[in-house]
Amino acid sequence: MVRAQLARAGRWGAVLLAAGLLAACKQEDEAPKLIPYTGPLLETENVRTILSDSARPHIRLASPLEQRFENGDLLYPKGAALTFYDKLGKVIVNTIQAKWIKYDGNRQLYIARGDVRVANVPEQQKLNTEELFYDRAKQKIYTDDKMFVRVETPAEVLTGYGLKANQDFSRYEIKHPVGDFTLDEARSQGK
Repeated sequence: MVRAQLARAGRWGAVLLAAGLLAACKQEDEAPKLIPYTGPLLETENVRTILSDSARPHIRLASPLEQRFENGDLLYPKGAALTFYDKLGKVIVNTIQAKWIKYDGNRQLYIARGDVRVANVPEQQKLNTEELFYDRAKQKIYTDDKMFVRVETPAEVLTGYGLKANQDFSRYEIKHPVGDFTLDEARSQGK
C-alpha cells in the first residue's frame, strides 16, 4: 500500500514537474505598451506675452495660466485677454476676452469659449457670444453660423446667428440677423 501511494505521488510529482518546466519555458509576454503623454510640457502662471513687429506691439496676451504642448498648441484654461494695437503699436483698437482659449499653432487659430467679449475701443462696439475664432494669419474674427451673437454699438443692439469680422472689429457682418433694437429699447427689454 505504501508502495502504491509512493507510485501515485511520483506520477503526480512528475506531472507537476513537467507542468512547471513547460510554464518556465513559456515565452514572456511583451512589455506593456507605453501610453504617450499628451498633456502640457510646460505650465506658466501669470503670463504676459507681446507679439510685435519692428519693435511695435501688435497683440498683447495676458492670462493667469498658459499650458504649452509638444505640437505647438497653447491652452489658457483659466481664460485670457488679447489686446490688439494699431499699426504704430500705440493705440488699443480691439480686445478679446474669454473664460477659455486655445491656440492651434498649426493653423494659427485662436479658439475662445465661455462668455467671449470683443470690444472695438475707438468705435465703442461690443460683441458677446459663447464661442469665437480668431484666425491670426487672415486677421479675421468669426463664429459658427449657429452661434448666437449680440453686438452693441453706441446707438443700437444687433442680435443674430453667425458673425464674421476683421481683426479690429471695425467691419463686421451678422450672417443671420434676428433683432435690431435701439439701445434704449434693448435696455428696457433686458436684452
